[in-house]
Amino acid sequence: MMKSSEQSEGPLHFFSNPNTMHYNDHRCYDVYILSNRSKTLYVGMTNNLSRRVWEHKQGIGSEFCRRYKIDRLVYYESFDEAVRAINREKQIKGLLRIKKIQLIVSLNPTWSDLSAEWYTRHRFQPAECIGPSLRSG
Repeated sequence: MMKSSEQSEGPLHFFSNPNTMHYNDHRCYDVYILSNRSKTLYVGMTNNLSRRVWEHKQGIGSEFCRRYKIDRLVYYESFDEAVRAINREKQIKGLLRIKKIQLIVSLNPTWSDLSAEWYTRHRFQPAECIGPSLRSG
């Protein structure tokens, strides 16, 4: 994985856990690629990747994602400046589809949903709300 210290125009970080994304008061801007089972691609940019991916998964992210059921985060890069993220988003959007696929496969060859464990229920959290007992005594 590369960091901005290795390449001045590259991403700040690649993350695998949303809890490590926005540490301290440092702002991060993420460029991401989402996909679906048939590998339709959607490129976006956000300042809160975990929230934005969750919105897409809930069908409130965009009309395009809702229509094509795009719900899998397959690639992302993080930047420390919004301008750099916007420029990278435009660059990725301008790539041919095959180049976008090469970008994804270079870091995620199995097209795994990189956010798959971000929204899982904690193992001690009940599956449903448990109300007060109705039994007396």
